[in-house]
Amino acid sequence: MEPGDKRYVHVVDDGTDDREATEAEVEQRRVQAFSVGLEEEAYQLIHSQGWVFILGLLGIMPLAERLSYITEQLAFYCGPKVGDLLNATFGNATELIVSIYALRTGRMQVVQLSLLGSLLSNLLFVLGMAFFSGGIVRKVQVFDKETAVVNSGLLLMAVMGLVFPASLHSTGTELHFGTSELALSRVSSCVLILAYLVSIFFQLKNLNDMGGRTAEIFDGDEDEEAVPEISKWEAVIWLAITAAAISTLSEYLVDAIEGTSLAWGVPVTFISVILLPIGGNTAAVTTSVMFAIKDKLDVSLGVAIGSSTQISMFIIPFCVVTGWLFGLPVDLNFQLFETATLFMTVLFAAFIIHEGTSNYLKGVMLLFCYLLVAASYFVHGDPSSWLVITY
Repeated sequence: MEPGDKRYVHVVDDGTDDREATEAEVEQRRVQAFSVGLEEEAYQLIHSQGWVFILGLLGIMPLAERLSYITEQLAFYCGPKVGDLLNATFGNATELIVSIYALRTGRMQVVQLSLLGSLLSNLLFVLGMAFFSGGIVRKVQVFDKETAVVNSGLLLMAVMGLVFPASLHSTGTELHFGTSELALSRVSSCVLILAYLVSIFFQLKNLNDMGGRTAEIFDGDEDEEAVPEISKWEAVIWLAITAAAISTLSEYLVDAIEGTSLAWGVPVTFISVILLPIGGNTAAVTTSVMFAIKDKLDVSLGVAIGSSTQISMFIIPFCVVTGWLFGLPVDLNFQLFETATLFMTVLFAAFIIHEGTSNYLKGVMLLFCYLLVAASYFVHGDPSSWLVITY
């Protein structure tokens, strides 16, 4: 080969590039293996959250039933009207505990959706089961129309307090963007709480006019004498223990909501509005059906309508005021779709009970409406941005 001829080039391979390439490939494989391991762990963690949610829900159900039983025992020592108030208050203890924990962890949407789900479940499912079961036993049942109408008016007032902030946000007509809606929610919450306290005072002071039938309901049948099975202090102690157990399980439930949504492929709104209230309303369904079969429909309405009134007029505004005290932007804007479903539910329930009578057909109508609501939330997507604030 001539010195100037460049057709042939002799290359000496010392293996350096091959070693570097081999080390790079090994490192890349390690990264890939680590990534696959993380993906498998994440996959297992997400799917385990679904089981945590199921087990937590199953654990809360008997605790909610025991809480209702203990409250009934405590009501024997407080009189019929105060007993009604205690049943409504501690009947919503599960929802209140779940909301407080979600509020403490900054999950504002979970607070709103879980309380909204309790309202929809009480007004449609619990009341529907009571009307249906009572209507199967008796063709027509009669209940106290005046008390039902008063509670319906309070529910419509609460819906009014939710409609205005949602409309203000949806139309974009806030005077000061981001602050007017929050200020309106806080003022409305204070008004709703005050109105609820006035209604309690009115009902307690007008026992003969508004609750004359309550004493007859709690007297029982002639052949059956209702007496407390545990002492007052035993009821108080067990009440504290049960509430603490529900508080512990509610932490697992709330923390598992997002993972359950990813594992099952269903929206968080469906889990919060439809599935989560099942645990808290187990005792309400059992109690309302039991008294409806015994033709004591006023007690069933006290469980369903009275509980809904307390959630909408006190617990939801209480969460807003609590958030205000702790510097959290909790408002009454439940978004347009959620507010629309609540408005139609309250309107339909008020129309159903305004006559003061019930039958199994009304119960079927309420249950079918609940199926429509559940189907709508199953296809309703989650908000684009979830407001989560941590401290």
